[in-house]
Amino acid sequence: MTKITIKETQNPTILKFEFEDFITQNQNFEFKNIDEAQASPLAQQLFYLPFVKTVYISGNFIAIERYSIVEWDDVKDAVAEQIEAFVDKGGVIIKIDENAAKKQPITVYGESTPNPSALKFVVSRMLTRNAVEYKNIDQTASSPLAKELFKFPYVKEVFIDENYISVTKYDINDWQEITLEVRTFIKQFIENGGTVLDETLIEVATKNDITKDEAFDKLDVTSQQIINILEEYVKPAVAADGGNIAFDSYNENDKTVKVILQGACSGCPSSTFTLKSGIENMLKSMLNDEAIKVEAINA
Repeated sequence: MTKITIKETQNPTILKFEFEDFITQNQNFEFKNIDEAQASPLAQQLFYLPFVKTVYISGNFIAIERYSIVEWDDVKDAVAEQIEAFVDKGGVIIKIDENAAKKQPITVYGESTPNPSALKFVVSRMLTRNAVEYKNIDQTASSPLAKELFKFPYVKEVFIDENYISVTKYDINDWQEITLEVRTFIKQFIENGGTVLDETLIEVATKNDITKDEAFDKLDVTSQQIINILEEYVKPAVAADGGNIAFDSYNENDKTVKVILQGACSGCPSSTFTLKSGIENMLKSMLNDEAIKVEAINA
């Protein structure tokens, strides 16, 4: 049985009727009248209601703009029931292009992280070998998926590594309100052939990565040891939490190790505790040097 959730918008004349799953394939539709709505039998039926002015279909919802002859409180429940009945009887929401490429089924599920503002969306296939972090939409030239995610008003940062995408949100929404929307969007984007990451466009960003062989060989022995410890013991643990830690520098004079926190680790309330009680103690023990300190340059 189809279940519709009714949600208000900032425009009092427009109401959203949300589905439990996405109903379009990375497309947006706007219909002003019944003739324009030939691609949507459901929208055509809705236009038989005299108060329907415009029908929008996008993502996991149908939004309807009304004329002022009625108030939404008087008709919204009846409209939701009509949509549910239409779909349950096998009605078509949007006609599918028969020439469109067949989907490549995947699964996507959300995992909580130690950072309450970040959620890890795990995909059932490998996405990249290069960890990439995006702080805003201007940085997303290498990731069409990240670019689209930033169009959601609550998305603050996006981090992609191996088989997962970590999304950090603004406080404006709770995860329980948006998790389904983000998860379903990622699933449909990938299934419909969207590019998650163009590896050729991130070479510039990673050519100076300190873990690369050429740069690694130029480092002092202690720095090399620190990198090896981070790679073998720390990175797998933070990756499980949807984040990453990258070596920045080591100062031999004051024994300070500087690292960069990415993904769910960036801005995490527990990151300081993790650095001090976890990573710092590990380095002290494995390098046999109690003077070592660990600092995150972006903490």
